Amino acid sequence: MKKILAGCSILFLTVLALTACKPAEAPEADAAQAAEPVFKRAWVRSLPPGMKMTAGFGVLTNETDKAIELVSFASPTFQSVSLHQTQEIDGVSKMAGVDSLTLQPGETVEMMPGGYHLMMMGPRQSMAPGNQVLIQMTSAAGQTCEYEVAVENR
Repeated sequence: MKKILAGCSILFLTVLALTACKPAEAPEADAAQAAEPVFKRAWVRSLPPGMKMTAGFGVLTNETDKAIELVSFASPTFQSVSLHQTQEIDGVSKMAGVDSLTLQPGETVEMMPGGYHLMMMGPRQSMAPGNQVLIQMTSAAGQTCEYEVAVENR
């Protein structure tokens, strides 16, 4: 009987130890997935034929517990995409490129006309309402996030 109990105890402890273990990759994979900002209510302004630039807007939120620094923006639909901010200086509205945008944990930044926005140059397809545009945002950590965004006439 003692041998059976000892065998059961060893088996129980072995199972307990194994169920407490997680693969080494799991926390890193979860952290990488969690480092993606949420991009809601996103849209790209429609363009009449022949126009060479438009803008993208939406609400970026960092729902993680770590800061996310966005350093690069792109789209296969455009020759170039960059982050800009419109500011009023001495009563004059001026637009300037922004090198990066850091979202602190829980922070939300609204990209809207007259504020932060994506400048999108050289469209490679029609920017008619109803079309879709893929927008890519790359973090300083090297993670690229992709968002399908509707073209709208606003």
